[in-house]
Amino acid sequence: MNTIKTETPKKILIVVSDAHSFPLKKPDGSTKEQPSGYFLMELAKPLTKFLDAGYDVTFASPTGAEPKPDPLSESLLSYAGNYYERQRQHDLVEGKMKTEKNFKHPTQFADIRDTSLKDYAGIFIPGGHAPLSDLGDNKDLGRILRHFHDRHKPTAVICHGPYALLSTKVDGEFAYKGYRITSWSDAEEKMMETLLWGEIEKVESALREQGADMVEGAGEKMGQITVDREVVSGGNPFAADALGDKFLQMIKGDAAPKG
Repeated sequence: MNTIKTETPKKILIVVSDAHSFPLKKPDGSTKEQPSGYFLMELAKPLTKFLDAGYDVTFASPTGAEPKPDPLSESLLSYAGNYYERQRQHDLVEGKMKTEKNFKHPTQFADIRDTSLKDYAGIFIPGGHAPLSDLGDNKDLGRILRHFHDRHKPTAVICHGPYALLSTKVDGEFAYKGYRITSWSDAEEKMMETLLWGEIEKVESALREQGADMVEGAGEKMGQITVDREVVSGGNPFAADALGDKFLQMIKGDAAPKG
């Protein structure tokens, strides 16, 4: 008896914050909206790998507004002075993706139907501080993430991206309780607080409080990734290459996802 092989769909859903700032609590008790957005390297490096591997990508955000890069992520300091690498990644995201994909006008979360989620092999969420503003408590994002979680479809998150996983507790229990997850660490955030002179929500602590088993330490600082079941996570831009590679391996190695 011949069997029909069902191929894994070659589509990846990329979730981006469309907030252009995040709340920074100042020493005098006031709150400042600190400019932010997606972290360029954390989006561009995995994205390059997805496109080179022949995957189609769909961008999605809370309101469908155009996402902006975190100003810090476009600095030469973030690229160790490598102007040409920064320009290459900038051109990919700001140029090609705006004209050929839906990056400039992402699909609004609420417009993504449950029936259409079966078309995606995996979901990827890059960092930057912006997710602190609009991803952690978004009910529709929680619904979307539960689709991938319930069907064991690869889920990749990096830096502040793991904060989005908290959205699954809006309508129930935190879906990733007991998962080993790596994120931007409290120690790294405290360094940012010193630089920006204010208090910032801590991704590591927020996830740990909900029951995640957070994996931090020297390895995280150097770009080590963590894999637990369907989730691959990394703590900072140094993990972008390894995370993109592992995510694709997980997609290719999985059986056809259930709708």
